Amino acid sequence: MTIQLHCFGESGNSYKAALPLTLSGLDWSPVKVDFFGGATRAPEYRSLNPMGEAPLLIDGDMRISQSGAIQQYITDKTGKFGGEGAEKYEVLRWVLFDNHKLSSMAGLTRFLMNFLPEDKRPQAVIDFNLGRLQAAYKTLDDHLASRDWIVGDGATNADFSCCGYLFYPEPFGFDRKAHDNIDRWLGNIEGLPGWKHPYDLMPGSPADRA
Repeated sequence: MTIQLHCFGESGNSYKAALPLTLSGLDWSPVKVDFFGGATRAPEYRSLNPMGEAPLLIDGDMRISQSGAIQQYITDKTGKFGGEGAEKYEVLRWVLFDNHKLSSMAGLTRFLMNFLPEDKRPQAVIDFNLGRLQAAYKTLDDHLASRDWIVGDGATNADFSCCGYLFYPEPFGFDRKAHDNIDRWLGNIEGLPGWKHPYDLMPGSPADRA
């Protein structure tokens, strides 16, 4: 049975699930969530996912939201991307770092800077978030100074989590060329067989609403 991932192209959190699904070789298909049309607030979607979030993975009777939980499900199903032995705790550490300090700030800041009407953008909040993001980028860049991957010798959920928003072109305080180690690492991810940009991997992009 084909796994369904309810997702949308603008969502870095969805990308964090869609990318390992693709690279794992699992049979899956995207189901577009019309987030900007209010789909996640609709009773139909809430009946599938009471948290009202994307992504949502459906595999038979299994329903899972939260990208980190979906990544673990992919690992449990395939044996891939979870790290070897005690590395699994390091992978989890970086997934949690991303969820709390990187993607959470990047996703919110990108939304405020690009998807709200200009006169509704809270500049003081944006400026505060940008400061926190620079600290997170530095932590990641420093860690990657002598490494090709965040944990171990290959791509793991730590990489798929931390890269979730970093391929998007919209401004949110991230200049790839200003972080040499992150730039090199993102190139490694782009070089993985089957890699696709989020707007190519999932349905939906800002161009659809232009």
